[in-house]
Amino acid sequence: MAVRTALVAATLTVVAFVSACGSGEDPAPAVIAQSTTKETTVPVSAITTSVLDAGAEPRQKVTFHPRPDADQHARLVTSSTVYQQIDAQPQQDFSTPAVTTDLTARVPGGQTDPAFSVDLTLGEMTAPDPRLEDALRASEGSKAGLTMQPSGAITALRLTPAPDSRDIARSAIEQAFYQAVYRTVAFPDAEIGVGAVWTMQQQVMSGIALNQTTTATLRERVGDRLTVDLSVNQTPNSTVWDLPGEAGALNVDTYSMAGTGTLVLDLGVPLPVDGTVTVGGEQTYSDPNSSTRLRQSTTSTVTWSAP
Repeated sequence: MAVRTALVAATLTVVAFVSACGSGEDPAPAVIAQSTTKETTVPVSAITTSVLDAGAEPRQKVTFHPRPDADQHARLVTSSTVYQQIDAQPQQDFSTPAVTTDLTARVPGGQTDPAFSVDLTLGEMTAPDPRLEDALRASEGSKAGLTMQPSGAITALRLTPAPDSRDIARSAIEQAFYQAVYRTVAFPDAEIGVGAVWTMQQQVMSGIALNQTTTATLRERVGDRLTVDLSVNQTPNSTVWDLPGEAGALNVDTYSMAGTGTLVLDLGVPLPVDGTVTVGGEQTYSDPNSSTRLRQSTTSTVTWSAP
C-alpha cells in the first residue's frame, strides 16, 4: 500500500507541476487558481553571476536601458512534452499544447530605482488544441508584469487575468511566463566583450529544490544588440523527494536536465527579440521500500520572435 500511495501521489504531484510549468520543472505556484482579476506578485529566484572569461577588447559593463513609455511588440511561444511511466505500465503522455502569445511590453516613465517595472499586455493567443484556444481568446487583454534589474535579472512576476479568463487559460498563461522567466539572461556586474563567458546560478523549486546553472557566451555584439549562447544544467539538492501534503517520500534515483539555446537581446527593450532555448531530460524516482519506479521524460522550449 505504501508503494502504491507514494507512486500515485508522485504521479499526481508531477501532473500538477506539469500544469503549472509544462515540463516537470520550473513550476509556477498556483497563484491564480480561482476566478479573480486581482494582481498577484510572485517572486523569482535570485540569480548569481560569475565571469569565467571577460572576452575580447573592447569591454564594457552591459546594462539594459529601455526607452520609457515606448512599446515593444514580441511573440512568445512555449511548448512542452512530458511522458511518465510506472514500472512496466503503459507510458502516459501529460504533454501540454504549445501556446503562442503576442505581447506588448512597456516600461513606464518616471521610475527612479535601478530596478524597473515592465508592464505587459497579452494580445492574440493561439494553441493547436481548440478547447484551449477558445479559452485563451477570452483571456486576451490580460495583464502581466516583471520587475527587472539593469543586468536583465528578473526578480518578480505579476499576473492579472482578464475578467472572463477561464482556469485552463490562466494555467496556460502562468505556465508560459514561468518557462520564460527561468530562461532569461542576466549579465555580470563586470566589463565584458565578445567571447565573454559567465555562469548564472539560480535555484528552481519543483517539489525538489534544483540548482540551475546556465553558462552564457557573448557570441556577437552590434551596438545594443547582443547574441548570447546558453547552456543550461539542473541538479537536485537532495536525493530524496518529500511529497507535498505529507504524502510520503521518494528516492531521486536519477535526475538529468540540460539544454542549449541562443537569445538575441536589445538593451533598449526589456524582452528578448529573437531566439530559442530548449531544455530536457530524464528522471527516475522510487519508493524507498520497494523497487517500483516512476520514470519521467520531459522537454520544454521557449521561443521569442517579432510578431
